[in-house]
Amino acid sequence: MQTQQDVQLSRLVDTARPEAVIQEVTRIFASLYPARHFSPVKRSFGIIKKLFNGKFPGYLSCTTEYHDFTHTTDALLAAARLAEGGFDTHPLSQKLFVNLLLAALFHDTGYIQEAWDREGTGAKYTSNHVERSIVFLQKNASVFSLDDDDTAIITRLIRCTGLNVDLDTIEFFSGDERYAGCMLGTADILGQMADRAYLEKLIFLYKEFKEAGIPGFNTEFDILRKTIDFYEITLQRLKGPYGGVYQNALMHFNRRFGINANLYMDAIERHIEYLRKIIEDDTTNFRHKLKRGSWIHEAQSVNNH
Repeated sequence: MQTQQDVQLSRLVDTARPEAVIQEVTRIFASLYPARHFSPVKRSFGIIKKLFNGKFPGYLSCTTEYHDFTHTTDALLAAARLAEGGFDTHPLSQKLFVNLLLAALFHDTGYIQEAWDREGTGAKYTSNHVERSIVFLQKNASVFSLDDDDTAIITRLIRCTGLNVDLDTIEFFSGDERYAGCMLGTADILGQMADRAYLEKLIFLYKEFKEAGIPGFNTEFDILRKTIDFYEITLQRLKGPYGGVYQNALMHFNRRFGINANLYMDAIERHIEYLRKIIEDDTTNFRHKLKRGSWIHEAQSVNNH
């Protein structure tokens, strides 16, 4: 059996390639349900990709470098992995699993600007992007062939991604639906914080916060320092309100790859450990230690085609 010393998360699936992500999510789904029921996810994946690339009528292309299509696909993959990992002890119905994956695709569409909106970037909607994502879903449900019931379920799941939302205020249809919401909220966090470019992308996140007018982020270095606090707060959210479903990832990696480790948490902890070293070392400019390489821009180029 392999361990975390043998393989890292980023080597399992090339998340810079949307096609590689949807292929893996398709495989995960087909291992649990009849493959024919995956068609709404695959179709919606293509439409959402067009949205982020500026090919959806009435909308501009994505203008946020942190909350981009790669983040959406990272969350999608993480949600699928968490659902598979917990399937033996808490299986989702096929309908709820499909809606969980669709919610992952829709959850950050609120950052996309409408065609008339040419001022600034989508980052200005940081504070209300969750509700904007829901508005996009409800406004365009027919484009995605979603009925009222599915739209309502996806709406409730998307609300679970708000970092300050109290899940008790969401009127879930069932305990299983709440469980799926916890998985989506968890996947949103794991997908971004375990990204191999997470530390480099923090500069992009700083720019988004700056444009959104979020207080407390006056310099790029502020985002690095506060990410440590964010990690501690987020860890408590993963364990508390989100019910510890992040542990499902361990079962997934064991079942899928024979790896006895939660590679998401391993990657996140490595990022935070390195970030602490950057903050403590004032001998050189922190930007140099972030090692922003050309591969980030290569990944973005692939993502946009």
